Amino acid sequence: MSSLPNGHPTDEKTRLGHHESDVVIVGAGILGCALAVALGRQGRSVTLLESSMKEPDRIVGELLQPGGVQALEKLGLRDCLDGIDAIPVKGYYLSYFKEPVLLDYPKSAPSEPAPQGWTFHHGRFVMKLRAAALACPKVTVVEAKATALVTSTYTGKVLGVECVTKDREMKDCYFGQLTVAADGYNSVIRKSHHPYTSTVRSKFWGMEMIDAKLPSPCYGHVILSDNAPVLMYQIGTHETRVLVDVPENLPAASVKNGGVKGYLRNTVLPTLPVSVQPAFLAALEEGKLRSMPNSFLPAARNKTPGLMILGDALNMRHPLTGGGMTVAFNDVCVIRELLSPERVPSLSNTRLVLKQLSAFHWMRKNSSSVINILAQALYMLFAADDQNLKALQRGCFRYFQIGMVDGPVGLLAGLIKQPLVLFSHFFSVAFLSIWVLFQETHWTHLILFPYQSVMVFWTACVVIFPFIWAEIWS
Repeated sequence: MSSLPNGHPTDEKTRLGHHESDVVIVGAGILGCALAVALGRQGRSVTLLESSMKEPDRIVGELLQPGGVQALEKLGLRDCLDGIDAIPVKGYYLSYFKEPVLLDYPKSAPSEPAPQGWTFHHGRFVMKLRAAALACPKVTVVEAKATALVTSTYTGKVLGVECVTKDREMKDCYFGQLTVAADGYNSVIRKSHHPYTSTVRSKFWGMEMIDAKLPSPCYGHVILSDNAPVLMYQIGTHETRVLVDVPENLPAASVKNGGVKGYLRNTVLPTLPVSVQPAFLAALEEGKLRSMPNSFLPAARNKTPGLMILGDALNMRHPLTGGGMTVAFNDVCVIRELLSPERVPSLSNTRLVLKQLSAFHWMRKNSSSVINILAQALYMLFAADDQNLKALQRGCFRYFQIGMVDGPVGLLAGLIKQPLVLFSHFFSVAFLSIWVLFQETHWTHLILFPYQSVMVFWTACVVIFPFIWAEIWS
């Protein structure tokens, strides 16, 4: 179907009456809404499907890094951060066994203002993005749950999706020249068209603290101790999110030991800053605990004709670094460029679309690979469960203490998109870790130091190279 002028009544009639459009997007979340607006503003007709248009209520997707803010600005959606009681973020407050260090987002130049991230209630931000999609004349939003793809029996090309809507007992089908699966981490579409399966090592258990007194307001807080990491960040004037990483089958969180609630009270609470403990305890007593799996899923090339998988349906990393939305918005920027009408006049040209999607797979790695590798590697260091990982954890903290902040935090913020910079800093941390280990080794044990140093370096390689390999070969 050829694109018609913006706002033309026949265009809307075709999308609603005949269920046909240039693009069908499954999922009106962070990525789905942004993509719908981006393609709609280029003149593509878009049908955006969402199973429920009620405000989402999630415990993740609440921190947008400065690199994500920049991408949001490129998409013309910066105003979606307004009017949702969002809180500016200047960087991170890292507490290592109650010894703190501040990690500010780096300036691009001394005369430039410092970049900012934002934290917010996830649902409020999504509703602003949905409002932007609803306001776009070329976008039609339909409340319907996608159940299966509609595929040509002759060519194997995806023609659209089969859906169930609230106001109809019979199933509907929505057709498009290109179908986009943006239905999140629990995607029903990914299973048949993605070669990898997500893996889960832990869950985030989250609560909302009221009027918590954070040590450094306007900073994301990472608390490191003998336990897995704890994250805290303000998401509104009075609300602060706390996320506690609980590894799978953790003995301290077993039913015998009082379950997750007992673990939070007995083990996690004493490790938190004293100023936060009353609000944490009050939230724990209220009992509104919720969990979210921390998944890892390498990206895969979109090879199915007529189908594009994006967002968490395509690629996931541990949410420790808050990089998911930054990856999503950067992906939309790349897709908008590669599938622009100037490059792809008609999305029915399947061969050309697949060629552009192949280019997308590699172009997106400029930003996504850094965030993916960093998220997984930092989690392994911050959730250290053996002596070699703990040595690397100490080295990482000392690295920040001696002022090596701009590069690592720039990578974390999505501002530096160079994998080699990540590689350089990671192994600088590894060598510093060995030096710190040498300083801490009593002279009577120096005979063991060569072996220990080799093991620390080997552990560093084991931490990072599998994720580098996954980015190169996925």
